[in-house]
Amino acid sequence: MPTVSRYWLSEHPSIVNFRWSHSQSWGSTWSFLVGTVTLYLLAAVFLRLSTILLRRDRPVPLGLIPAVHSLSMAVISAVIFAGILFSAAAEIRDTRWLWRRSRTRTTPFQWLLCFPIGTRPSGRVFFWSYIFYLSRYLHLLRTFFTVLRCRRLPLFHLFNHSILILTSFLWLEFAQSFQILAILSTTLLHTLVYGYRFLTAVGLPAACFPFVLNCQAALLSCNLLYHLGMYSFHVLKGGCNGIGAWACNSVLNSVILLLFVKFYKENCSGLIYKKPANF
Repeated sequence: MPTVSRYWLSEHPSIVNFRWSHSQSWGSTWSFLVGTVTLYLLAAVFLRLSTILLRRDRPVPLGLIPAVHSLSMAVISAVIFAGILFSAAAEIRDTRWLWRRSRTRTTPFQWLLCFPIGTRPSGRVFFWSYIFYLSRYLHLLRTFFTVLRCRRLPLFHLFNHSILILTSFLWLEFAQSFQILAILSTTLLHTLVYGYRFLTAVGLPAACFPFVLNCQAALLSCNLLYHLGMYSFHVLKGGCNGIGAWACNSVLNSVILLLFVKFYKENCSGLIYKKPANF
C-alpha cells in the first residue's frame, strides 16, 4: 500500500492520538445515545403510521437520493475497513515486543479477540471504531427511504439498526474485545451490500438469490464465532477487557439472531429472489 495512503489511514496524528472522551468526542454521551435512538424510533413509527392513516399507496419519488446514499455508505465502509485493517497491523507491529514479555504470551490472533485487561479506548483502532460508530447514524436514513417508498417496515429492521448503534457505542465506552474483527467483517459486507444496492438503484438487474439477506446471515454467523472465541480466551487466558459489555451485546445479538431467522423465513420461502430485502 502506498506510504501516503498508509499515513492517512493509520499514522496521522489525529488517528494515533485519538482518545474516546465524553467531553471531546461528538455523540459520546449516554444521553445523546438514548435520545437519538428514541427519536429515530419515534420518527420512523410516526412516519409509517402517517402513511397508513393517510392511505398513501404511491411511493414518494426520491430520485437518486437512495442511490447516492448507498454509494456513500459503500465508500465509507470501504475506507473504515482499510483504516482499521492497517491500524490494527500498526498496533501489532508497535506492541508485539511487549506481548512477548508478558506472562500470557499474547499472540496477534489472541489480541484481535481478547484485549488485555485495562485497555483504554484510545489510539488508532479506536479512532476507526469511533468513525464506524458515527457511520451508523448515516445508516439510519435507509429506514425513512423504506417508509417513503411505502414498503413494509418489519420489527427486525428497526431493532437491528438501533442495536447497531448501541453495540458500537458499547465497544468504545468499555473498550470491548473482538471489536476489530467485528468491524472488519461488518464494513466488508456493508461495502458489498451497499455497492449492490447502488448498482440495482441505477438500473442493473437484481440477483436471482437473496444476496442482501445472505450477507446478513454471514455477518451474524461471524459475530457468533467472535463471541464464542472471546469467551474462550476470557476463561482460558485470565480475562478479556470489556466482558460486561460483551455480556450485554450477547443478549442483544441473540435477540437479533432470533428476529433475523424469522425474517429470513418470511422473505425466502422460495428459491426465486425478486428484490432486495429491507433491513
